[in-house]
Amino acid sequence: MKVHRHLDEELERLRDTVLRLGGESEAALRRAMHSLSERDPAAAREVLAHDDVVDELEVEVDRQCIDIFVLRQPAARDLRFVMSVTKIAPLLERIADHACNIARTAIDLADEPEFNGRRIAQMGEIASSMLAEALDAFTKSDAAAAREIILRDAEINNLYNEIFSELIGMMVTSPNTATRNARLLLVAKHLERIGDYVTDISELTVYMAEAAIIKHQRDKLETA
Repeated sequence: MKVHRHLDEELERLRDTVLRLGGESEAALRRAMHSLSERDPAAAREVLAHDDVVDELEVEVDRQCIDIFVLRQPAARDLRFVMSVTKIAPLLERIADHACNIARTAIDLADEPEFNGRRIAQMGEIASSMLAEALDAFTKSDAAAAREIILRDAEINNLYNEIFSELIGMMVTSPNTATRNARLLLVAKHLERIGDYVTDISELTVYMAEAAIIKHQRDKLETA
């Protein structure tokens, strides 16, 4: 009984740590998008300065997972939870890395002439809301909500394709904007990758909750 109590306590600490990591990544993404749309380099620098916190939390998640594997030898649902966390933590760290790259672009473009970033801002809002919903689904072990989030990745992909075509067209017709638009295109690509990582997190939530592996099965979800 004492062993089970210790395991439960350690699993709860692990959940808290990975949610802190998720919260930091979510905040980094929102702050980075704010810095880009509001031309706020100070906010962008905050994103970069805070990246060490994300890295430290990822290391702490790894340490806690190893301790649980070695000392507690979890089984069944608890094992799936820890295994999922070992894969979710690096995804959250990569999301924060993409946020840092967006923040760097915000700094680079802060003194550029005004540009229409409405569609990129829309893409960022979808990515941010998907991440928040994915963390909530993970917290609640809500496989149904996770499946809905996976389907939303199509919104990100469609917007990326539209933005890509629009920016490439502008680079051809207005060569003087090529450098700026190339940077904006990279922002869109960062957001598209974040959508992929959120999808991966949601697939791991389904695995954690149902022991079902749904990776590479998005077509079945869309027709279900």
